[in-house]
Amino acid sequence: MFTLFLTSSPCGHDGALFEKNGFREELLRQLSGEVRGLYITSSPDDFSGSECASEGMRTALQACGVKIVSWTLLDRRNITRAHLLVRESNFIILGGGHVPTQHKFFREMFLREALLVYEGVLLTISAGSMNCADEVYSIPELPGEVRDPNYKRFFRGMGLTSIQILPHYYEWKDFVLDGMKIYNEVAAKDSMGKRFYVFPDGTYLYSMFGYEEIRGEAFLMENGIFRTHMMVHLVNDGPVTILLDSKKMF
Repeated sequence: MFTLFLTSSPCGHDGALFEKNGFREELLRQLSGEVRGLYITSSPDDFSGSECASEGMRTALQACGVKIVSWTLLDRRNITRAHLLVRESNFIILGGGHVPTQHKFFREMFLREALLVYEGVLLTISAGSMNCADEVYSIPELPGEVRDPNYKRFFRGMGLTSIQILPHYYEWKDFVLDGMKIYNEVAAKDSMGKRFYVFPDGTYLYSMFGYEEIRGEAFLMENGIFRTHMMVHLVNDGPVTILLDSKKMF
């Protein structure tokens, strides 16, 4: 059993861990001992980009006084050692990036199976958080994906949470891809019969022993309706929810 921090992003533009919503304090409490870190990239063949992202997270943690005794980047070069690296770690990060690319990499290393016996802390970022759901909603991100009839938007995920998230709300809310508004014209229509939790950076889901709590500002997209200003929604033990300003998006 592990503790899960499912985030849109754990750090601000300055590269430092977010303090809001108690994120940094809670994470540091969980990482109070010696840390054996494993950063699992979303871009297994982009070695330099993965190294940069991995080092950025290590630097942010060390700046907060986390005692890191080992730190490993898991990419294509050491995929055959994936299960051993998971067993040797007590802190794992699933990086952000392109959701389908990361999903394929996770399947190649059988990460879902490796995590069945993992005990420690799991921090997920953006795509890493999206791929943790029972059913992943892979919102189009790259040019051509909106119009591509073969682009798969829903598939089986890691099964670590039932929550389907859309990250980076304030950065994505006005984004246009392939001539379509990614929220109003793409995600809203894909939400028919679904429920997407929309996270700004700094909001996170905290999960431990089967208890899940969304901490911070979040929004709900369901059946083409977008509900704003949802604060601290207790997923399993509630809900305690404030919803304002519902509007139909298409």
